[in-house]
Amino acid sequence: MALSATLPIQDSAASLFQASSTDVDEHCAGLGRWQLSYDQISAGTFRGSFTQLSLPHLEVFREITSQQVRQYGQLGADSFGIGLPWHGDGEVNCNGASVAGAQVIACIDAEVDMCTPKAFELRGVVASAALIEELANRLDIALPRAVWHQLRVIEMAEAPVARLRALLAAIHESITTAPKRFDDPAVRQALEDALLVEIMDMLPTARSSEPGRSAAARRRTVDRARELMHGSGHRSLSLLEVCKAVGASPRKLGYCFQEVVGTSPMHYWRAMRLNRARRDLKSAGDIETSIYDVAVQHGFWHFSQFSLDYKRHFSEKPSETLRRARLAA
Repeated sequence: MALSATLPIQDSAASLFQASSTDVDEHCAGLGRWQLSYDQISAGTFRGSFTQLSLPHLEVFREITSQQVRQYGQLGADSFGIGLPWHGDGEVNCNGASVAGAQVIACIDAEVDMCTPKAFELRGVVASAALIEELANRLDIALPRAVWHQLRVIEMAEAPVARLRALLAAIHESITTAPKRFDDPAVRQALEDALLVEIMDMLPTARSSEPGRSAAARRRTVDRARELMHGSGHRSLSLLEVCKAVGASPRKLGYCFQEVVGTSPMHYWRAMRLNRARRDLKSAGDIETSIYDVAVQHGFWHFSQFSLDYKRHFSEKPSETLRRARLAA
């Protein structure tokens, strides 16, 4: 019996979706049912691509992003996801832990919140958590309950991780060279079963990669600071206000951010505010909208410096963003 036969098979052709973008928000809009938002952290032109092969019960994906980004949201209700970092100019940060060796990023019915480096590629598989649970029950596999409802860096046995990596490489090579191959129901069935076999072989070996006590404390400090930054509504807090609220000096907060997020709190907070300002400009179709008012609303009191920072970050002037929004209105 095929592993995926535990749920009704949808005997339709596999759906192949491919998109590329030079705008981080447009990139997010092309992620299908994934309910994710991205903030561009590093400065420069954004280039992203997303490829998704939808099988009856699994989605195989490949994502490439040129800039450092913060990814947050959900893969969808009741979702299970495993991601393998492929390339990147630095480390992926997830809950204060980075990924290396036989570790993977696992998301089991949980919120996503991680920071990825520049020139980053991620490949992986998404399924329903219900399917994974049902298969585990039928195959008498004890799922690692400690990682449920959390996005985690997880250590797995090396052999199944290596086999999954090889399988994903072969899939994406076929997408490039022979995409029609996936129109064959027998191929889709064999591919889905092969993926599920490796996932079922990996999960019993899963161990959460927990940071040490001091690393966990730094992560809590950063989480609290980011919560204040993201939850400050229409008024942008100053970095001094954030430091006072979390009880950390600017130097200490800097150490914490560098370890957990991979950048300074000042750079991170400025990037968050620039992303918010850009979204406001992109959604402003009326003539009354003022770039100055948007800048001040997001805590940029020096208008010419705001314009310079904006152009450096997004490779376009704020006036160009606003002009495009008005033309599209």
